[in-house]
Amino acid sequence: MSTATSGIGIELVTTDGIFALDGGEWEVTNNIWLVGNDREVVVIDAAHDAQRIAQAVNGRRVRAIVLSHGHNDHINAAVPLRELVDAPIVLHRDDAMLWSVVWPEHHTDGEPGAAIEVAGQRLQVVHTPGHSPGCCCLYHTDSNSVFSGDTLFCGGPGATGRSYSDEPTILRSIRDRLLVLPDHTVVHTGHGDSTTIGAERARVLDRIAELGV
Repeated sequence: MSTATSGIGIELVTTDGIFALDGGEWEVTNNIWLVGNDREVVVIDAAHDAQRIAQAVNGRRVRAIVLSHGHNDHINAAVPLRELVDAPIVLHRDDAMLWSVVWPEHHTDGEPGAAIEVAGQRLQVVHTPGHSPGCCCLYHTDSNSVFSGDTLFCGGPGATGRSYSDEPTILRSIRDRLLVLPDHTVVHTGHGDSTTIGAERARVLDRIAELGV
């Protein structure tokens, strides 16, 4: 999948592998998003297969490998991908403990900061804790697109109930930082189909009301 809008291109790469946490393992398909143009891109998440992602990059400059959060299925190709494309890895500091489980002998190159620059455009970094403490989304204003990682899916909020996750926290994050976006904002997720803010609004608000968040 490849789309171009508002001077920026959005490309989808999918990879398959294992998500492991709290002693459990699940087979998953991950979405990796390449955002930029024919000269440079940002890679959002680095899942399972560094070679496949590097092939999709196809020689373009990678401004950053931005990790939406620190679960193994979003970071387990990060270090080999960094070696292939010579780009910094950025991850919110609150997920450092998850990073160290997968890559104890390696370091990230810092945090994403307030925005990521690519192809003359700005991707706003939005901290959305709940699925994990360091979860972040990236919002591109001109195309009304948000890259949500595992914070918001087609079908509602990301999973909680495992280590370092909390349902009231993720609901507050979505309400306060994502539902403020226009309903037609496209949500490009970390797994599964894309959706829109409007399509998910009622489900999120219903759950908020049910829990009294």
